[in-house]
Amino acid sequence: MKPKVLIPAARIRRTVDRLAREISRDYRGKNLALVCVLKGSVVFLADLIRRLEIPCSIDFMAVSSYGKSRKSSGVARLVLDLRESPEGRDILLVEDILDTGRTVRYLLENLETRRPRSIKICALLDKAAGRKVPVRADYTGFRIPDRFVVGYGLDYAERYRQLPYIGALKGGSAAKVLRTARRKSEK
Repeated sequence: MKPKVLIPAARIRRTVDRLAREISRDYRGKNLALVCVLKGSVVFLADLIRRLEIPCSIDFMAVSSYGKSRKSSGVARLVLDLRESPEGRDILLVEDILDTGRTVRYLLENLETRRPRSIKICALLDKAAGRKVPVRADYTGFRIPDRFVVGYGLDYAERYRQLPYIGALKGGSAAKVLRTARRKSEK
């Protein structure tokens, strides 16, 4: 099934350019470390750092809340931690999509214990309709409706990450797409 294009590649490029200009302006002269939340954010991070006009470092974190189940437990677990200490650094958490807020809240709380100079969030997509935990991005690319989106690093069962655009899978809301997929997998 081919996803319906919600945000074309050209529009993503323009938005990443805008975000890079804003971040470059705000972090000029600071000790910026971009922290990419794996896996979905890696495409966004790669494009973003190439457009930044300031020096920065990158690091990676990965979180799981699924364990051996298909349904999220709601309890986040760190599966990959930073290689470098964030102490005294200006951390910019780079996220593909801000949805429930649980992952970002968990990462913020985790990072705050390590005494960074500052922590901010940059999210390519903000799906406020899915928010369960109050959290807000400091830099936002697009606000999107409650649709299950793929492409530009976002996946569905490890598929569609390579698409140059953000697309919506047929079936409507994220919850509906996941329910349909679960029913098919249980047959």
